[in-house]
Amino acid sequence: MNSTRGTIPVGFFGIAVGALAFANLWRVAIQVWHLPAIVGTLLTIVALVVWLVMLVAYGHKWLTHSAQARAEIQHPVQSSFAAFVPVSSMLAAQLLQTSAHSLALGLFGVAAIGQLALGTYLHGRFWQGGGKPESITPAIYLPTVAPNFVAGTTAAAFGFHQLGGLFFGAGVLSWLAIESLILHRAALHDPLPQALRPTLGVQLAPPVVGGVTYLSLTSGTPDLIALMLLGYGVYQALLLLRLLPWIRQQAFTPGYWAFSFGVAALPTMMIRMVERGATGPIAWAAPVVFIAANVIIGILVVKTLGLLVQGKLIPAPAAAAA
Repeated sequence: MNSTRGTIPVGFFGIAVGALAFANLWRVAIQVWHLPAIVGTLLTIVALVVWLVMLVAYGHKWLTHSAQARAEIQHPVQSSFAAFVPVSSMLAAQLLQTSAHSLALGLFGVAAIGQLALGTYLHGRFWQGGGKPESITPAIYLPTVAPNFVAGTTAAAFGFHQLGGLFFGAGVLSWLAIESLILHRAALHDPLPQALRPTLGVQLAPPVVGGVTYLSLTSGTPDLIALMLLGYGVYQALLLLRLLPWIRQQAFTPGYWAFSFGVAALPTMMIRMVERGATGPIAWAAPVVFIAANVIIGILVVKTLGLLVQGKLIPAPAAAAA
């Protein structure tokens, strides 16, 4: 981050979210399939380091470039990615729960309150009107859907199942209300510009992240609701594969990490279902989807490190402002 480059966009927290979700995927796979535990430990350490680096860099941005930070919060698209700050913090709390329970619990409390405050602020602004169709992207899921689902899963991990159910309800109903708005914009207005097309990766996350939450709040063999959520998640994955050539007209940027949350959550949900007694197609597909997720996250890591080595990871100030 030399002086000739800009500060990190808030959307970079998508990298932290993807890394933390991927570490959690491996923890689940280790638990169910008895894979090497050292891999989960290393991925957890790396993910937590990435999260801490993002927190420090973003905090520094507010101290030294507060005008830029405030402009992001007011931007109709970029502001949604601010929700990744509490989301990543709650995912970090999940990873820290067993090794630093009190720290993790405190982190969850702060992040859960923070996501509610940020979500109601951004969503309240949305209700006031004045928005334009071109600002509607799947990123609008982030202030209300993603944080509530992750808060529900984290609450269940600490044994607060009633609280988790409240968060889950807020996430589900927000998701259903927003989905039709995104589809309406996509069908009836101009196509997304190339720079915003990677945000479509967010579309995979709601059914499978919500599915992980649902499984964390229930017990026994996965029921019809779990199968419905997984089915819609698989459908969204197929839809994104169909759209991938169109999305990839935008050269690689860190914005492609928008895919990572859903990519990690899909096999996480499937492995959890296998752990709970699911058989047949789910049991057969889970290892394949797990391998695919590792390949996709690996590509994102390699591409991102390539930008870092080239000095192109952090956008120039003018590009960041745009």
